[in-house]
Amino acid sequence: MVWLLVFMLVLTLVTAVSADQGSLVAESPEFWKLVPKDAKIEKVAGDFQFLEGPVWHKEGFLLFSDTHKEAIFKWEEGKGVSIYRKVPGNTNGQTFDNQGRLITVNYGMHRLIREWPDGKVAPIVSEYEGKRLNTTNDVVVKSDGSVYFTDPTYGVKPEDRELDFQGVYRLSPYGKLTLLVNDFDQPNGLAFSPDEKTLYVADSSRRLHIRAFDVKPDGTLENGRIFIEMRTGEPGGPDGLKVDTEGNVWTTGQGGVWVIDKTGKHLGSIKPPETPANCAWGDADGKTLYMTARTGLYRIRTNAVGIRPWMD
Repeated sequence: MVWLLVFMLVLTLVTAVSADQGSLVAESPEFWKLVPKDAKIEKVAGDFQFLEGPVWHKEGFLLFSDTHKEAIFKWEEGKGVSIYRKVPGNTNGQTFDNQGRLITVNYGMHRLIREWPDGKVAPIVSEYEGKRLNTTNDVVVKSDGSVYFTDPTYGVKPEDRELDFQGVYRLSPYGKLTLLVNDFDQPNGLAFSPDEKTLYVADSSRRLHIRAFDVKPDGTLENGRIFIEMRTGEPGGPDGLKVDTEGNVWTTGQGGVWVIDKTGKHLGSIKPPETPANCAWGDADGKTLYMTARTGLYRIRTNAVGIRPWMD
């Protein structure tokens, strides 16, 4: 009887350690080709409120947002966290354009802003057809310089809205704003396939799926279809997403970061101790996946090589 109690105690301790460190769950043997079985989920920073918008800078550091604090943060190996820039109105998704200028979702101000080489920041879009955007959420830049972004309604009261839909938009290199899709429930994270012929967009509220669209030569979208359903009953939902050089999609979802091949097959999940909202590839070789998960910033080394804006 004593040995049974000891065994149960040890099992409890092991389980608790595993939960604190997170876990890896394979749905297919192919998952282990992308994520080593012995890969560790490492917490690199904490004590935030709601982390989002990670993006790797080619000078060797990560930028990210805390959506409840009016600042962009910087994390650098060996130096920890510092404030990169104060931003009134809070921030969310971020990326770099093809000239290395940081584009940030300034959602509390219903707009996107761009950082110029002299350090000044200016809005690049805030309205559609004379009406204020809802609460801009995430952003990606195509190789031709066009900016694609999502505009759900998180955080804006119905009576304060000026648009009666939640859209996906394209801002051309010449400043022309085009509404691409307007039938999303809550459009969220988005990313291009490596050849930019497909755009993936997460629908994060009731629908809990990712849609895929064919990208036409003029940059508009067609042939929208469900890429994957992501409904498991666990905490979280499809939110921020990124793509690796082989076309696999790495997206936050219920229970963790889902790894999905280009056919829409769920290969497995990376489950940090906290529910992640976004992720980004980083480090010199692009093989480290950084995850913004509620109050903590986490990372894991993979076998995949991720696509990083302005670097790849």
